[in-house]
Amino acid sequence: MKTFLQITQVKIVAPVLMSLALGGCASSLIEVRQGSEQVAVAQPDQVSQCKAIGKTTVSVLAEVGFISRGIDNVDANLLQLARNEAVSQGGDTVVPGDRPEIGKRTFAIYKCR
Repeated sequence: MKTFLQITQVKIVAPVLMSLALGGCASSLIEVRQGSEQVAVAQPDQVSQCKAIGKTTVSVLAEVGFISRGIDNVDANLLQLARNEAVSQGGDTVVPGDRPEIGKRTFAIYKCR
């Protein structure tokens, strides 16, 4: 017969392991669109000679369950989504903009080359 402590440990450990596993998978679920690796990241003062294409606001999960994802992973996912969208819109450069909340960011898209 299982003791109360063993049952409690399983109820606590299982969700934690599941959250960690899903948190790690979240980054690998972001599509890397063909051509997106060629999209540059620039600052606003570096695109004055470029043609503005548009803007995109992208978002990803910042938390999986009650586990917060690392900000670096979240930012990398946001950047990849912005690069994907730049390819879709015919741009080759993105400029990070407003971040109203963790897991959401606006990027300006430019054609510079």
